[in-house]
Amino acid sequence: MFENYEVWFVTGAQLLYGGDAVIAVDAHSNEMVKGLNDSGRLPVKVVYKGTANSSKEVTAVMKAANNDEKCIGIITWMHTFSPAKMWIHGLQALNKPLCHFHTQFNKEIPWDTMNMDFMNLNQSAHGDREFGHITARLRKPRKIVVGHWQDAAAQDKIAVWMRVSAAWADAQDMLIIRFGDQMNNVAVTDGDKVEAEMRLGYHVDYCPVNDLMEYYKAVTDEDVKAMVAEYFTMYDHSPELEEEGTEAYTKVWNSAKAEIAIRRILKDTGAKGFTSNFNDLGLMDQIPGLASQRLMAEGYGFGGEGDWKTAALYRTMWFMGQGLPKGCSFLEDYTLHFDGEKSAILQAHMLEICPLISAEKPKLEVHRLSIGIDSETARLVFTSKEGEGIAATIVDLGNRFRMIVNKVDCIKSKALPKLPVASALWIPRPNLEVGAGAWILAGGTHHTSFSYDLTVEYMEDYAEIAGIEMVVIDENTTMPEFKKELRMNEVYYMLNKALN
Repeated sequence: MFENYEVWFVTGAQLLYGGDAVIAVDAHSNEMVKGLNDSGRLPVKVVYKGTANSSKEVTAVMKAANNDEKCIGIITWMHTFSPAKMWIHGLQALNKPLCHFHTQFNKEIPWDTMNMDFMNLNQSAHGDREFGHITARLRKPRKIVVGHWQDAAAQDKIAVWMRVSAAWADAQDMLIIRFGDQMNNVAVTDGDKVEAEMRLGYHVDYCPVNDLMEYYKAVTDEDVKAMVAEYFTMYDHSPELEEEGTEAYTKVWNSAKAEIAIRRILKDTGAKGFTSNFNDLGLMDQIPGLASQRLMAEGYGFGGEGDWKTAALYRTMWFMGQGLPKGCSFLEDYTLHFDGEKSAILQAHMLEICPLISAEKPKLEVHRLSIGIDSETARLVFTSKEGEGIAATIVDLGNRFRMIVNKVDCIKSKALPKLPVASALWIPRPNLEVGAGAWILAGGTHHTSFSYDLTVEYMEDYAEIAGIEMVVIDENTTMPEFKKELRMNEVYYMLNKALN
């Protein structure tokens, strides 16, 4: 999906240094943009939009970016000294993500040949500081990348920002539909949907389960048979599962019917995510766990028990991580394992864990599920990969949204013969005592959106673009310092609200 987007590269300069300088600036910029695109490290195409030499030109390109659906953000670079005042109106108008690239055309100082003509032309060292001043003065959210344009480290930071900016663009027309309402009396997964749309872009709608049932009843046996055949091809399973007429086969059949119905209503409404509620399942004979697992793998956001914020965040994190190898999932803190320094949290759910994080080929199984409809229920069973990842959530604190990110280490898990569900086992950093304690102190949810591929940097960029609070729990976290950070953040947002 990244091929549908582009990032604009705008060079800052002025006309003080004459026509030859303008030509040189343009040539350097074209070469840099070509080099960035040819690097193979950037997921989104960079398009050079020329050099802005005046306030009028800056404003024109920023307004054009706002109105171009393909443009997901602006990279700025000051080649020569570009007076900050000429950027004021354009930056005020810009409503797309901004990346300030502090670089220069030449990599090293040409000690033996450098003269005043060279210095007049190559002024990024102080031109970018002038630009940095005005973005700070305007309180403009932006990512700052420092490094030479040919260096992999700088390109990788731009790539992260591109992925986040693409996910931000995707969220601006994201629809999450909720089959059923919130699970009764749950607070942390609820929140202000109007404020979420104003701040984060996505829209949340209730969809009556009766509407879904019309799709469910319209699914043909031919379509279900093809879907069941796909299941048996893709997943390990017991041969007995293919015996038509058995209860197990019927449960797989009806799971396929539910998946087809949900996928069709999502496509017809244009929704990018959904939530379910096990108290409101209409004509279904089981929780549509298998459908949720497979739809998550395709990139649809999902949240259990009406959790629309996690459904939206999962979609966003999946979108950021497209093409990366390790996977992501909706997860829930299930139960604790106390074992000294190896104390961990088992992550699972009733059924709805994405197979993208599986360490092995998932197995299709049918077992009893004694919640919601007490019945035999189809699901994919597996344990997760080992490795480092991040768990993230967004909570509504009334006066603001807070993103909480915890770095975690997924460790080898064990089979659950009496609880056959998909699962992960992780140790939150720095350890269970501090990691779980800090998460609870910050008001974190029992649901998370998890990724092996994304890092804290992705979430920092997202929070910067969204203008929301973010706190990180990692190997450096201590409870006294974390408490202090939360208290300081509370004062900041209270004062900010009072002043505005």
